[in-house]
Amino acid sequence: MAIVVAAPAEAIALIASEPDGSVIEVICLDGGSGAEYRALEAAMAAASRRGCRFSGEPFVLDAGAGNITGQILDVLHETGPVRLRTLDPDPAHDSFDTERKVPIVNEPAARGKAARSALRAARRYQLEAGVPVFVECRRAGAGTGLPPEAATRYPLTTGWLVSGKDGRLSAYLPTAAGVVRWTEGRTEAEGWSGPELLDGPELMPGLRVLRGPDGYAYLLGLSRTKRKESGADIEVVCAAQYQSGRPLGPWVALGNPHAPNWQVARSVGFPSAAFAADGFMHVFVRNFGHGVSVRTQSPKGRLSRWDALRGQKVADEMTAFPAPDGGVQLVARARDAEGAVHWHRKDAESAWQEDSRVPVSLRAGSLSAAPESGLVRFRYSATNEVCVWWPGAQTPIGLGGPDGAGPVAGVSGADIQGWGCTVLVRGGHGGVPAIGAHPDGRPDTGVWWSESGERSIVPPAAAFDSRGRVVIVTVGMDGKLRVARQQLGSDGLEFTPWSVL
Repeated sequence: MAIVVAAPAEAIALIASEPDGSVIEVICLDGGSGAEYRALEAAMAAASRRGCRFSGEPFVLDAGAGNITGQILDVLHETGPVRLRTLDPDPAHDSFDTERKVPIVNEPAARGKAARSALRAARRYQLEAGVPVFVECRRAGAGTGLPPEAATRYPLTTGWLVSGKDGRLSAYLPTAAGVVRWTEGRTEAEGWSGPELLDGPELMPGLRVLRGPDGYAYLLGLSRTKRKESGADIEVVCAAQYQSGRPLGPWVALGNPHAPNWQVARSVGFPSAAFAADGFMHVFVRNFGHGVSVRTQSPKGRLSRWDALRGQKVADEMTAFPAPDGGVQLVARARDAEGAVHWHRKDAESAWQEDSRVPVSLRAGSLSAAPESGLVRFRYSATNEVCVWWPGAQTPIGLGGPDGAGPVAGVSGADIQGWGCTVLVRGGHGGVPAIGAHPDGRPDTGVWWSESGERSIVPPAAAFDSRGRVVIVTVGMDGKLRVARQQLGSDGLEFTPWSVL
């Protein structure tokens, strides 16, 4: 894993949040002051005591020599990382200059420059080396008392395993060079193909994957296009997978609520989306003012205007989900707090309504839509326990599993000894997947969790295969896909041994 920052002090928090046993390379644009470099050495020593490994001293680049991207690329070729972590390529603004109509950013310019150079270098390295590089960008800081996940610039990808119209499974994940895909073969003996880098624009390191009512997989991301004058245009883009294993459909621009002003538009949050029963896709983003903006796309591709939903300010974490009445609802984490905000509306002609009195205190980085219509899952901020909540419920229901981190995936309607059950999978202790289940519609009966497999560098995903078996996938520390498949007819919930692709 490579950490790329402008100054040594910026690597300290990233090192501290790395799991035990990680192999870490630190790359700095300059060496900083003597005190700053000694602080970095102390952080590296502390990480070494808990099992992390460093191949040597930090790489200190010559920022004055120019071609920072090329210098980082040389280090990546030398070290061969599977993962790369850096800071926000578009640092957050503190205020707004109303006369010049530009955001005011007080972070050092070198931070954003280092992150942008790191992303370019990682993209080139992946294209040249032919191996996926998984990237994470962090804000330079988070609110007091919040965990490191609160500073994640692009949310962790969930729901990244989906079945196509032919029943074959495909896994999609964001990497430095774009989206990579693994595709299940037509028979189990044929195995899986991939990872295959899909054609597309330059994307930021995040991805939303959802299955439409037409059976196609839809991918949403943020594209970055360099402007001729200066800066870059950021906009929401979407592509559809029509046939399993075939080329992805063209990426279609869905715009940006702040498109006329690129300096404002670059700070937009990562999109979340869901399909309503009528086939309309609702796309939500956190806007410049930390509110929510939404627009819809009709089944024929027609886009509505962006609609700004006034209300409580939100963070870069939200999940849209289908509602039982056929509409779409949204839950977002409140900005720099543990609470949440819920948006809903009566019907397609009604205005969106905000409910800020949601009885949900969620831990950053844990929010996800549940497989059951109208439900969301998260981790309770005080205990880290997995919980489920639905709009209108007075309190969430605890599902246990206080170890680990990140969101929870799952499927409902799984066959376990003839009973319909909801199967859940999450990151457990040290990132090892933990699997549990409860009867469909009865989360109050409790969940027994059992760890399986090895550490995953992404949140685990789950889906049904063509025979109705639950399939769980992860990505190991080597960047390779791991697959486990439910054994139907067994006593209880049992899976095959993990296979490495």
